[in-house]
Amino acid sequence: MGAFILGITLLSLLIWLGLLTLRGQFWRVDPQLEAVEPVLTSLPKVCVVVPARNEAELLPITLRSLLLQDYPGEFHVFLVDDHSTDGTAAFAEGVAHAVDKAQQLHIISSASLPPGWSGKLWAVEQGIQNGTKLAPDYFFLTDADIEHDVNNLRRLVAQAEQEDLDLASIMVKLRCQSFWEKLLIPAFVFFFQKLYPFRWVNNPKNKTAAAAGGSILIRASALERIGGISAIRQALIDDCALAQAVKGTGDWERGKNTPSSFPTPSRKIWLGLSSLTRSLRPYPSLQTIWDMVARTAYTQLNYSPWLLLGTVVAMTLIYLVPPLGLLIGALLGNQFIALTGLITWLLMTLAYFPTVRFYRCSFIFAFSLPAIAFLYTLMTIDSALRHWQGRGGAWKGRVYPS
Repeated sequence: MGAFILGITLLSLLIWLGLLTLRGQFWRVDPQLEAVEPVLTSLPKVCVVVPARNEAELLPITLRSLLLQDYPGEFHVFLVDDHSTDGTAAFAEGVAHAVDKAQQLHIISSASLPPGWSGKLWAVEQGIQNGTKLAPDYFFLTDADIEHDVNNLRRLVAQAEQEDLDLASIMVKLRCQSFWEKLLIPAFVFFFQKLYPFRWVNNPKNKTAAAAGGSILIRASALERIGGISAIRQALIDDCALAQAVKGTGDWERGKNTPSSFPTPSRKIWLGLSSLTRSLRPYPSLQTIWDMVARTAYTQLNYSPWLLLGTVVAMTLIYLVPPLGLLIGALLGNQFIALTGLITWLLMTLAYFPTVRFYRCSFIFAFSLPAIAFLYTLMTIDSALRHWQGRGGAWKGRVYPS
């Protein structure tokens, strides 16, 4: 028994050594959009598309931040009211008049949701259809709960122009105020970076592709090349599906979440963090965060029971074995098992600490990663259960089948 426990504890240690040295330095909180001063040598035209469903409470802050961007080129904001019942359109119009930007804001009432589309992507599609009439060079896709730093658009355009990118995206800073947000939100970003190391995403020779849906700048020609938003119309994890379509050079199978073929990538995309642009979406309780993760966790696993089982085993081995090894080793009086578990726990803590510091949380939370991972594992299992019960993908009153 002692040999078995020692074996899996050593295996966990080896996995962490591999993650820290071979997986694109995912644990570093970079690149960051604000790290380099933007230089614009041209002023491309930009159309901003904002899908909004019952967002009246946040629009006075978020829409205002969009309309007051310091981007010196021409840009227009297309807000698509997705059948809101809280006066979203009226609030948006009021905000535009209050900042004297009524000519820049175009409010579109969404048509009925057609079969085979998610609500958000159908709203985005209508915004793009209307924006295309202005012949923009870029579309900027953003969410209605994002408060943009005043130079966010200028920096993204400069990033895209300087590096000749087809897509540039930032993981905005998520709200981190309540206890549950401090415990679980930084880990959400940490796990995302481990799944999609940003350095791999930004390397055109690496097939890894990802984006963060709250803030995506995409070249209009690239969007046309992949067949428009309709190419990913059923995707629940639409940001990463869009990035995969843009970065890949193979044929994109319409309506699927993954490319039908994926030869050596050649298109350039970029994904980074932002310390200034932030999401105002509150997650004040465990339940709200749980629902957010459970909504798409099983989708991420392609609805595969085998991938679910593998994920549970992997999460247990990577995150739970080290503290258990420390405890069991101490109880058995086996110092080697206890020391191996302790070293591995310290390695994962050191890996997680930069993200905790980025979110300005107490260093104590860095030691909590095993407990956090346990909760995320339970959320993933619950996501599968919801899918099997026909409740998967629920968002703002809609439930989407796989």
